[in-house]
Amino acid sequence: MLAEARQESPAKDVTAILDTIVELVTELRDGSQVAPAGVGLAAAGFVARDRATIYFAPNLAWREENIGGELSQRLGCKVVVENDANAAAWGEFRFGGHDDAAGELLALTLGTGIGGGLIHQGALVRGGFGVAGEVGHLRVEQNGRPCGCGQRGCWEQYGSGTALTRRTRELVAGRADGSAHLLKLAGGDVEAVTGPMIGEAASHGDAFAAERLAELGTWIGIGAASLTAVLDPRLIVLGGGVSEIGDALLESVRSAFAANLSAAGHRPTPEIRIANLGNRAGVLGAADLSRHDVDAG
Repeated sequence: MLAEARQESPAKDVTAILDTIVELVTELRDGSQVAPAGVGLAAAGFVARDRATIYFAPNLAWREENIGGELSQRLGCKVVVENDANAAAWGEFRFGGHDDAAGELLALTLGTGIGGGLIHQGALVRGGFGVAGEVGHLRVEQNGRPCGCGQRGCWEQYGSGTALTRRTRELVAGRADGSAHLLKLAGGDVEAVTGPMIGEAASHGDAFAAERLAELGTWIGIGAASLTAVLDPRLIVLGGGVSEIGDALLESVRSAFAANLSAAGHRPTPEIRIANLGNRAGVLGAADLSRHDVDAG
């Protein structure tokens, strides 16, 4: 990696999102004196097999938009669009040092929602229409919380970073004593509580914060066990911002996974570990997928 840049995503404005992407690519291109043959875009949405069109993005304004085509025209080079969790899975597989996965890896990105990417026999699985791996929209509660995808009770409404902060704020607001350490970190403002604060409070012995992480880890472990029954990965890698909480979360994920795995004790069990590349996995994966696409002509 030669250079990095970051900007906030204007999530509700399609044109503004594209403008921001163009600004970032231009800044990186000019600042590092690189003339890219192609650009890889890791996008949080349902990406078609043409790797240009985004059918739908639960947390962004994209609805059946030819993002790749528009950006290619504006940037003057080929743009390859990939689902962000797919890109992260590919980045971890290629550069994360997981040789023991033997080409069979499931990556879960835990952040605003839950994304999934599957590597099978050393190749990225995209499915019949390009939208495989949207594991965050598995139904775990029949009449549960409403989701940005239009359904209710999706896994990401219970096992994501958004779910962690929402649930914690609800419970803190309803407690007579609150959570002293957590509220202190948030300056006494319940709505200012964030995931990193919860992790920090738990690391300092805050029992309430530790309970919230255990609850989150349970939801993640239950979902991972269900996916294992279908996909049979050799390795499950947890990435995204929530994974940065580390061992405090990982312990509860592993415990819930073991308790909910079908035929437990009578089948090979995949290891669950934290991603090695962190939030860089998607960037590296998107760039590498773009490079392969350009090389293939």
